Amino acid sequence: MLRIPAERRGRFIASRAVALALLIALYGAWHGSPRFASSLKAQGEARVITTAHLAAVADGKADATATLQQLIDSGKGEIELPKGVYRLTAPIVVDLDRVGFTSISGNGVARLVMEAAGPALRIVGTHDGTAAPHTVKQNVWDRQRTPLVDALEIVGAHPEANGVELYKTMQPTLTRLTIRHCLHAVHIVTRNRNVQISDCHLYENRGVGVYMDGVNLHQINVVGCHISYNDGGGIVCRDSEIRNLQIAGCDIEGNMSPETEPTANVLLDCRNGSVREGAVVGCTIQHNHDSPDSANIRFLGESAEQPQKVGNFCISDNALSDVRVNIHLQHARGVTITGNTIWKGFDYNVLAEDCSHLVIGPNLFDRNPDYRPPNSTNCLVFRDCSDSTLTGLHVFHTLGTEAAVLLENCRWMNISGCTILDSDGAGLLLRGSDRCSVTNCVIRDEREDADDAPSIRIEGGRHQLSGNMVTGGIVD
Repeated sequence: MLRIPAERRGRFIASRAVALALLIALYGAWHGSPRFASSLKAQGEARVITTAHLAAVADGKADATATLQQLIDSGKGEIELPKGVYRLTAPIVVDLDRVGFTSISGNGVARLVMEAAGPALRIVGTHDGTAAPHTVKQNVWDRQRTPLVDALEIVGAHPEANGVELYKTMQPTLTRLTIRHCLHAVHIVTRNRNVQISDCHLYENRGVGVYMDGVNLHQINVVGCHISYNDGGGIVCRDSEIRNLQIAGCDIEGNMSPETEPTANVLLDCRNGSVREGAVVGCTIQHNHDSPDSANIRFLGESAEQPQKVGNFCISDNALSDVRVNIHLQHARGVTITGNTIWKGFDYNVLAEDCSHLVIGPNLFDRNPDYRPPNSTNCLVFRDCSDSTLTGLHVFHTLGTEAAVLLENCRWMNISGCTILDSDGAGLLLRGSDRCSVTNCVIRDEREDADDAPSIRIEGGRHQLSGNMVTGGIVD
């Protein structure tokens, strides 16, 4: 057994005691310092954000930004905000690849007030593929798919505040949201796939309700939403490549202002980009005719040289009214318009310019005497169009125009089975057009104050007319 002299044992024990005392002193100094307390508090909050933490910042006065961001960053995933008002001074970023699957719900009782530029919620993924399964990377399925935002109110309190932004996401689902007083309510950018927006109120924003802005996007459904009083447009696409856009069962109203640039309740601006394969079905779309060049549905293609960038679309079973132009198509190809009830087009019910392969089937273009003011023209105009079919149109009481239905510089147009009643000017005017067929139409004006315009007027070109029933004659 090794024996250590008593003197050496004493020195060793003394040195150990000094070292231990020094460590204790250093630990005590650090433990009592503000930096240690702050670090510990931050670490603790980063680990666990409790209902008490959320309640403390839900009074509409405290800045809730850091607390909510820590809650997202914790990876908790299922975020439920208790009742209250949460002030934000910076965007809350949901980095899906880092934090994993995430759902955010306010259960209808939580409000986010965005007091800074940018979105209240920025949902960020990394999906660079298409909607085809083989292009979706495994990390997207394992950490990112189907981010949910539900039952929240977002209110903008800054001129450049937005509601929700989607960036490179896969299957984002936005439901039961109320977004108001923002610049744009839902802002979809860069690249996304399989977007679902339903049962939302996007109301009274300075910009756009649903804004597809410079985005490559396939598969987006906007269903059962109330999108109204957004000054920059209701559902708007610009500078984008979109396929499979479905708009169904929505109320879309008054998304324009006399103080803004011309826009539309549904605007697909493809002068730089393309939008094809979609439908606007079963919606009420209307208001307001006081805004300059306002439209309910407006498709703008690229050019006369490239007139096919917007199309393969159905516009069906909608109620459209009270704008300058109800449906405006420019440089469009392959649009079917059928089953709609359309009235109060103050300049035009339909204006089609340089379009082809249109099928405009049975639609009602009426003038109900209960609706004021009574001075909308309600006419239909087709300019520089070709290879299209107009069939089963019911047109009643257009006012103040040279014709209820005008075809100007058109060719190879098939007009059949239309009813045009009690309208100012000619019922049907073919001007500078060629090789059009007009068959089995009923054109009547039996008003006491009817003018002496013909039912059908032809100004140039070779056409085929047969089986028409008219009261005002045909002038060739």
